[in-house]
Amino acid sequence: MKIRWNGHSSFTITADDGTIIVTDPYQPGAFGGGIGYQQITDRPNIVTISHDHDDHNYTAGFKGAFDVVTGAKTVKGIAFRAVDVFHDANGGKERGKNRIFVFTVSGVTICHCGDLGHPLNDAQAKQIGKVDVLLLPVGGFYTIDHLQATDVVNKLKPAIVIPMHFKTDKCGFPIAEVSKFTQGKDRVRNVGADEIELVAGKLPGATEILVLNHRF
Repeated sequence: MKIRWNGHSSFTITADDGTIIVTDPYQPGAFGGGIGYQQITDRPNIVTISHDHDDHNYTAGFKGAFDVVTGAKTVKGIAFRAVDVFHDANGGKERGKNRIFVFTVSGVTICHCGDLGHPLNDAQAKQIGKVDVLLLPVGGFYTIDHLQATDVVNKLKPAIVIPMHFKTDKCGFPIAEVSKFTQGKDRVRNVGADEIELVAGKLPGATEILVLNHRF
């Protein structure tokens, strides 16, 4: 299976059977141009949305028929589990609720954290369970920061962490660059591409952080 970072919190995940999943699609130009990423050009079969903000819920740009997943649901044989969390550290009073999705594609279990705004407690970590690939916000301000993201990694112990929702040349938000999260950590690899291919049973034994380029 393949995972490509489109930009911000959006990934395109392609299963071995060709099923295409897009997570948290952003609206190009949203928030007064704060989102500078271009339109995602895939034709997804499934779109997951962690919460209803314009940088995470834009489906109007996609062509063709697709299923939208906003909670626990099984689509095309893929079971999406939803863990309810918050977009801020005050129980959602500032930015509302957020959903973490956990699902398995071609034998690889993926956890997309959306705009997680607080550290995970033990009950939430238990709900998430074993994770192969953790798609994790690290930029702070609107989400968890680099220290809290490190705590999430330590709790879940995934094989692979792919950072998201951090400052880039296409993101004008007042958030940190990915280097603040990766600095001082072992087993960090700048992939130098926007996509990786993974095979179930052939994942790292110790957690590895893979930094992807954005596609759009």
